Amino acid sequence: MDCCSQPGLQPFVPMRQKMLDSTIAQTLLEIVPIDQALGRILASPVISQLAIPPFNNSAMDGYALCYDDLNQPGPHVLQQSQAIFAGDAPKPLEPGTCARIMTGAPMPQRADTVVMQESTQKKVQSGELVISFPDEIHKASHVRLKGSDVSSGDTVLEPGVRLQSVHISQLAVLGIAEVEVYQPLKVAIFSTGDELVPPGKPLEPGQIYDSNRIGIASILHNLGVDIIDLGILPDVQEELRDVISKAAQTADVIVSSGGVSVGEADFTKDILEELGQIEFWKLAIKPGKPFAYGKIGNCDFMGLPGNPVSAFVTFYQLAVPALLKRMGAQHPLPAQMKARLAGARLKKKPGRMDFQRGLFSSNEQGELVVTSSGNQGSAIFTSMVNANCFIVIEQDRGSVEAGEWVTIEPYQWPL
Repeated sequence: MDCCSQPGLQPFVPMRQKMLDSTIAQTLLEIVPIDQALGRILASPVISQLAIPPFNNSAMDGYALCYDDLNQPGPHVLQQSQAIFAGDAPKPLEPGTCARIMTGAPMPQRADTVVMQESTQKKVQSGELVISFPDEIHKASHVRLKGSDVSSGDTVLEPGVRLQSVHISQLAVLGIAEVEVYQPLKVAIFSTGDELVPPGKPLEPGQIYDSNRIGIASILHNLGVDIIDLGILPDVQEELRDVISKAAQTADVIVSSGGVSVGEADFTKDILEELGQIEFWKLAIKPGKPFAYGKIGNCDFMGLPGNPVSAFVTFYQLAVPALLKRMGAQHPLPAQMKARLAGARLKKKPGRMDFQRGLFSSNEQGELVVTSSGNQGSAIFTSMVNANCFIVIEQDRGSVEAGEWVTIEPYQWPL
């Protein structure tokens, strides 16, 4: 059975692409110091104004020399004429001499080779310090050439890169003190349900803790957006309509949890249809079928299911890629790889794409293997906690037997 034979269910992959295609990337920019740029999305290319390294320098402690001075008959002995430390401005190397040189120190003019100190011997001869070198020396060894890493004019970072520690370090190496990045998105979040209470308060009969909003907010913190936390909203249609309408005027994106199913108190979908338009609702996926996506003016609306696993799966698989694209980021989709199923079979019926939770590792043969993380119920959140990946089972595929190959998506930032 394919997803189209289930009334109202939309296929996952085309609908996610529809979200991405309809998402408008951020255009507002700002300039920030590099020590405040971690996690931000780069808006302009970074073009180096320097060659890195900016001068020929030694890759180790040793002796700098001209290869041609030793590439001749006779003993490989040179007089030491100077010592060069990092930060020095060395004198040109005289013929028949060498220079003691430290790691990172600039090579003197005429020198083209460094011999590491462990391969040499030194002695005083006629009052002068002379260095004996091994018979076999390779020209240009242990020398870092100017521009061998980066040339002046090179594009070092492209727009859309999420700046991580390695990028910040690269900017510092280039002497760049500030960068142009996209302004953070404003994302409003709320949960609906009269049964919800904040963590820390005692539970009354029939109540549960509002975990979805707290968990989704933590992912949004990792994304670096500005969060507008609207809290827990009651199942009152008029109040929900008023809050959503006001939020759409200030937020770039609204993310709700709960209220998108078909219960008598599930009003979120109806309000979205009234204030804006629904792009799609109910997907052929498991867990997370009731996910809703739409727009209210220029504001994107993402309605997550109420079950905790369903909320996390749909937010990670659908909302995060759309948010990343709107933030201006490159490559918003999760990375996939193949693994062989180990342990018990994975139960599944054809008709919906299944995002089961799994634990992957390498076996003794170096092959990736994956096992289920336990009970896969949409309310069993320990299946998420005990996992390190999603096992993505195609919508038309049935149960998976041990030994078969499956697609996995390792947990990645910002989960």
